[in-house]
Amino acid sequence: MVRADGIVKNYGKLNVLDGLDLEVDAGEVVCLIGPSGSGKSTFLRCINHLEGIDGGRMWVDGKAMGYDIKGTRLHEQKESRICRSRTGIGMVFQHFNLFPHMTVLENLVEAPRLVLGEKKSVVVQRALELLEKVGLAEKAGAFPRQLSGGQQQRVAIARALCMQPKLMLFDEPTSALDPELVGDVLKVMKDLALSGMTMVVVTHEMNFARDVADRVVFMADGRIVEQGPARYVITNPQHERTKAFLSSVR
Repeated sequence: MVRADGIVKNYGKLNVLDGLDLEVDAGEVVCLIGPSGSGKSTFLRCINHLEGIDGGRMWVDGKAMGYDIKGTRLHEQKESRICRSRTGIGMVFQHFNLFPHMTVLENLVEAPRLVLGEKKSVVVQRALELLEKVGLAEKAGAFPRQLSGGQQQRVAIARALCMQPKLMLFDEPTSALDPELVGDVLKVMKDLALSGMTMVVVTHEMNFARDVADRVVFMADGRIVEQGPARYVITNPQHERTKAFLSSVR
């Protein structure tokens, strides 16, 4: 579902991603872990071309994402083509990014209607079913400001799912939540993983990564330092940097 080949990303003289290679199979749940500044969130944003790359290639569902090669150079695709590719990728951010002037239901319905051109009745039915799945059916008419942070994040997940994506990206989805609200969001994500959704998750929730992920990837300095089956990496890390990081977050 995702293939990253030698991804390089620079911000001026700062090298954020240094030739990163990673493949994610369809139906696989991969958690990216590592210290702040290791490039995890940047890499996630490169998958759907919210961040451009300075080298390498990215494919999503077998199609080049963001760039084509002409000769020996990368040439950025037209925005319309990139947007079409993004419709198959759902993304959930740290800070929800809901439309504050729209109700919960309107937040879910907007993109499928405008971007995919689906009938309102079809989208509304799907949206209501998704709100039921995330435990917020009674909040369809509420506005984001009337919800807790955990409820807003569950709405954000439902909104992404309403586009019927093949791939879901999560960028530290619980980091902005009060501790007592984290569990409800992680349960929704766990249920989604059990349904067979392909997921790439940047997280500091080690228990979630251990119990839900198929694979954990530890990053540092823009590179993959260690990766493997989730339980094995988290309970029996081999690299000294992985050991030090896991000791600091336990």
